[in-house]
Amino acid sequence: MIPMKTYNILDVNVSAVNLNLAQQAIDGWIKNRDRRYVCVAPVSTIMSCQDDPKYKDVVNQADMVTPDGMPVVWLGRLQGNKEVSRTYGPDLMRLVCDLGQDRGYKHYLYGGTEEALKKLVVALKEKYPRIDIAGQYSPPFRPLNAEDLNKVVDMINASQADILWVGLGSPKQDFWIKENRDKLNVPVMVGVGAAFDFLSGAKRQAPRWMQQSGLEWVFRLVCEPRRLWRRYIIGNPRFVYLLIKHCFKRK
Repeated sequence: MIPMKTYNILDVNVSAVNLNLAQQAIDGWIKNRDRRYVCVAPVSTIMSCQDDPKYKDVVNQADMVTPDGMPVVWLGRLQGNKEVSRTYGPDLMRLVCDLGQDRGYKHYLYGGTEEALKKLVVALKEKYPRIDIAGQYSPPFRPLNAEDLNKVVDMINASQADILWVGLGSPKQDFWIKENRDKLNVPVMVGVGAAFDFLSGAKRQAPRWMQQSGLEWVFRLVCEPRRLWRRYIIGNPRFVYLLIKHCFKRK
């Protein structure tokens, strides 16, 4: 398989993809029964990588890092990657669930509360009537011990899932996938952040025009100020500062 084209933002390698290219890659990996993992990369992920070298390694070792936010898309296009468009976790999950109906994909859902997972399963089956959900698991809030983890791995492997959707939030979901990839007989593992909440209807999504204009963060901040104020009020200006600093250093 031809290596995936990437571009670099603050030492984080982002895949030069769009929704269709990302779906095609996932489809090929499932057919080949590869063991691949996907990270989604909004600005917050790029910034988390600046503060945690171990997390940067996890992201940079991923088989695909999708441009999940518009600033990440714009920077990709500025570097000459005209094919790049926003490859948002919830949209990618929707596309793969839809096309997977004809391809017979088996999906496994890992993350969220039991109540939230039940709502997600209902919502997915209503939207995609022929979807094959091979299983779901809501992990406890405490860290899993070795015995618990072995049971979870056995359960996921027994499901014969083709794709494992992990909704633990970043960076937790990406660390979990990297740490367990070699134990899981699942061709593709994708960390999708808040996609479980959005697709189940538990949380509202920003209007499409806000998503496409790079203003989704404003909507999310208004909806969840206590949880997200640090990410956006501090993280976004710092991202711009580091980009400017990086440009001057290169010159």
